[in-house]
Amino acid sequence: MKVVKVKTMDEQNVEQENLEQAHETDKKSGYIQIKKFHFILIVFFLVILSTGITGFALSFGDEKVITVGTDRAEFDKLYTAYDTLKSGYYEKLDEKKLINGAIDGMVKALDDPYTDYMSLEEAAQFHSSIDSSFQGIGAEIQEKDGHIMIVSPIKGSPAEKAGLKPNDIIMSVDGKSIQGMKSTEAVALIRGKKGTKVELTIQRPGTDAPVKVPIIRDDIPIETVYGEMVGEGIAKVQITSFSKNTPKELTDKLNELQKQGMQGLVLDLRQNPGGLLDEAINISSLFVPKGKLILKVEDRNGKIKEYPSQNDGNPDFPLVVLIDKGSASASEILAGAVSESAGVKLVGENSFGKGTVQTAKDFPDNSNIKFTTAKWLTPNGNWIHKKGIKPDFEVPLPSYATLPIINPEKELKLSSSSAEVETAQKMLKAIGYDPGREDGFFDEKTQEAVSNFQTANNLPADGVLKGESTFKLMEKIRELIETNDTQLQKAIEVLKEEMK
Repeated sequence: MKVVKVKTMDEQNVEQENLEQAHETDKKSGYIQIKKFHFILIVFFLVILSTGITGFALSFGDEKVITVGTDRAEFDKLYTAYDTLKSGYYEKLDEKKLINGAIDGMVKALDDPYTDYMSLEEAAQFHSSIDSSFQGIGAEIQEKDGHIMIVSPIKGSPAEKAGLKPNDIIMSVDGKSIQGMKSTEAVALIRGKKGTKVELTIQRPGTDAPVKVPIIRDDIPIETVYGEMVGEGIAKVQITSFSKNTPKELTDKLNELQKQGMQGLVLDLRQNPGGLLDEAINISSLFVPKGKLILKVEDRNGKIKEYPSQNDGNPDFPLVVLIDKGSASASEILAGAVSESAGVKLVGENSFGKGTVQTAKDFPDNSNIKFTTAKWLTPNGNWIHKKGIKPDFEVPLPSYATLPIINPEKELKLSSSSAEVETAQKMLKAIGYDPGREDGFFDEKTQEAVSNFQTANNLPADGVLKGESTFKLMEKIRELIETNDTQLQKAIEVLKEEMK
């Protein structure tokens, strides 16, 4: 069985005017081949973008936002307010700050978390981020109901290692409340140089008290595709985001796995916050027959544009796709496309639900406005916004997969009593060190369990949970989740049926 070749789309992304595509296909082989060249990855994560951007590539060309003239009657009230403040306010005004505030207020009035105004400084940071890799904690965020919420941590990032999960709410950064902030403002506080520390106060849904989580910033991983053989003839490939290099990474990985005997594939889109539309279409085209729809885009006037598969996708290639509540935007496009146009089964949990299209324009001073221009629909015309995509097989992860974070700087020891002690007890039991209770009271049996855990992991066996011991405990839980991945196990079961 050969993997289908990828051909570059003839059309540009929705609402794009100047984004160039640089994908080439080697037609000499039955396998997908793309010439080697240096890719500058676009990384769509916490320290760069919000989910509102990750669904689609944005254009930043020469066309500028239209300049508003003073002869427009609808702006009379605005000009009057400006002139009144300028002439009568008791202190000297920062005119640029007033103008930026007026635009920001106009954007906020839309009550759309995916529409945003970026000042000159924020826009410069934004452009810099999409032009290169970055340093930070590595988690996708979005603004929702006045809160800054985690959409998904990046695989292998400091955020993932610290235990951050989708839907976690960031209450404060280094003690400063970020309630009511724009995502770009929150990004400016959270990102920073490798090796520096930032402390986030996290509120996890279903828990009573927020937890302080110290995180050491690092270089954020830029790989977007990971793959391995997980059974006889079965491979698992995880896509963590859709960036410029993802099609090449994916096709290289598929070719490599085919040489190892891959006959069926589990495509893992869990905690994938999205990325570029063209890449979602190119990758969907691997598995959707040519001409079959991948998505539709509906503009404000109800006009619909269809985006069909551009390549000879192989509908007979056995495939199962994993999704969860961290699967958003472009990953939902892929999941919806293969499900409705190729009959591929989806396994896991309901996806995030981001079904709108954004574009961005620069003002003459290089500040920027990013705004929603349309909504996208699945091939069958379903709008998944705020609803997500429901999998064919709903499978939860084990209960310990949703345990809260433990603050590694907090000392949990004999006679301690707290929700974090309860979490630690549940974690210890899950990995085989039964503390005898799970009520949040740190007794002698809990101390013994902690000491045994520390001894087994070459840590000072003082029976106190703090620092390295806490990090190691949370690391072991992550490893257990990967080992006992109930969603992956179900996907493999479904795939085996498809392969018969």
